[in-house]
Amino acid sequence: MTGQGGRLSLQDGLRVASIGLRARPLRAALSALGIAIGTAAIVGILGLSSSSQAGLLAQIDRLGTNLLTVEAGQRLTGGEATLPLEAPARITHLADVDLAAHTGLLKDAKVYRNRLIPEAESGGLQVRATSLNLPSVLTTGVARGRWLNAGTARVPVAVLGATAALRLGIDRVQPDQRIWLGGRWFNVAGVLEPSPLAPDIDSSALIGYPAAQRYLGYAGVARGERQPGPPSTIYVRTATGREAAVQALLAPTANPDAPNEVTVSQPSDALTARAAAAGAFDSLFLGLGVVALIVGAVGVANIMVISVLERRSEIGLRRALGATKGQIRTQFLGESILLAVIGGVVGVLAGAAATAAYAGAKGWAIVVPVEAWTGGIASAVLIGALAGLLPAVRASRMPPTVALRTA
Repeated sequence: MTGQGGRLSLQDGLRVASIGLRARPLRAALSALGIAIGTAAIVGILGLSSSSQAGLLAQIDRLGTNLLTVEAGQRLTGGEATLPLEAPARITHLADVDLAAHTGLLKDAKVYRNRLIPEAESGGLQVRATSLNLPSVLTTGVARGRWLNAGTARVPVAVLGATAALRLGIDRVQPDQRIWLGGRWFNVAGVLEPSPLAPDIDSSALIGYPAAQRYLGYAGVARGERQPGPPSTIYVRTATGREAAVQALLAPTANPDAPNEVTVSQPSDALTARAAAAGAFDSLFLGLGVVALIVGAVGVANIMVISVLERRSEIGLRRALGATKGQIRTQFLGESILLAVIGGVVGVLAGAAATAAYAGAKGWAIVVPVEAWTGGIASAVLIGALAGLLPAVRASRMPPTVALRTA
């Protein structure tokens, strides 16, 4: 105790406050649990949201932001437009284009696990003819088997996207693995890894352009000759930092006669928007965390009110021995804040552990924002102070004679 004003020192205040909690450990633990749950919810939500965004942004960095897609849009007169057969070759002549790959959607062709599957049960899978450099442009690897080559692109051989393989129930590539594609059997050469920048590829069976023309009749006319195509999507890798300049030139280059019928987009923008939207529901869950904190505050307030009623003899004895109203107020307010801080610290540790476990399982960077744990502990201190204020004031105003008489 200090000599000025009869105030308790910090050390004495903590010791006196802890005595009340140690005397009723089970009640104190249950009250602190409400604070811990609310704090853990807040830290966990903010931590998981930040870790998810960090993981998604890291994925964008790995995939690159210099990929652009060119697709056939809509005609002014209505209906779907088509890209010219010469569009990919024209685009490769642009100065800042490093690589270009393309696919052609075969709208009438469907793919099934076998020929006995009803035609209507296609599972939303598509068939696409593809150029051979598609994986390198999309930076997508082959998970199992092999990618198409100049030989297999001419025969009934397909490579499945990750989602297509999953829906067809193909988890391994065997020499005699076949699928029913476009009304005939195609051998499965491989399965691609997921392609975040081109989700349509994931749900497609990919075949070579020559095979698409020979077996499925996918062809058009260019310069008076029948050629496989046309492409429906062109994937363009640009020089880094030149994306905007190339994007402005792609539509008139792909289709000089009708550039307004060409749609150009940047797939990484969609992923970036997804990263920004990852916390869209945070407010809802944070609200639930705040509700848990309020419930915890009510529990702390309840235990402090009961504590004042049960410890009237202690209050009366301390007042009779010379304790001031301020010291009594400090004692009970300190108990309330200490109880809330214990709950807050436990909650922060639990929320951080949950974030680390989930983010680690997902392969994300583990991020627990500073404002999450500091805000959690600060909220706990504030709640403890507010919850214990009224009981502390009530205890300090209790006359010693009344306290001793009613004990």
